[in-house]
Amino acid sequence: MKIYFANALFSQAEINYNAQLAAKIRQLSDAIDLYLPQENNEINDKQAYADSKMIALADTKKLIQSDLVVAILDGNTIDNGVASEIGVAYAKEIPVVGLYTDTRQQGSDNKQKLSALSQIAENQFHYVNLYTTGLIKLNGTIVNSEADLLAAVAKYL
Repeated sequence: MKIYFANALFSQAEINYNAQLAAKIRQLSDAIDLYLPQENNEINDKQAYADSKMIALADTKKLIQSDLVVAILDGNTIDNGVASEIGVAYAKEIPVVGLYTDTRQQGSDNKQKLSALSQIAENQFHYVNLYTTGLIKLNGTIVNSEADLLAAVAKYL
């Protein structure tokens, strides 16, 4: 099974997280062939040069060859590249498992937090773009823990 791993890869924290989660996914089965863009030095060695077309062609080739996309949805907003990859996956009918771990989703039944929604600039929850998440939900799922992500990936094996 070919899996495309979509997440930002520009800070050491992102690179480290991607590597550790990719390792957990790869441990699920020897049948998994996971593409982690940060491991493609032809386009992601930041000491070298790759223009926008080189990056788009290389990653899109791997994306459309995939059977599944794992997309990390965390951050202030969904990473622009990840959102684009989700759109391509939807258009190509490739299922997506989104991981959204933002802790602000907790307390959805807290009356004070719900009441605060009626006050200007007091939203206690995090917003995720509904169009992008809708594309995932139309042909996949969104989970909120690594354990659930691994279980969801395993269902596609």
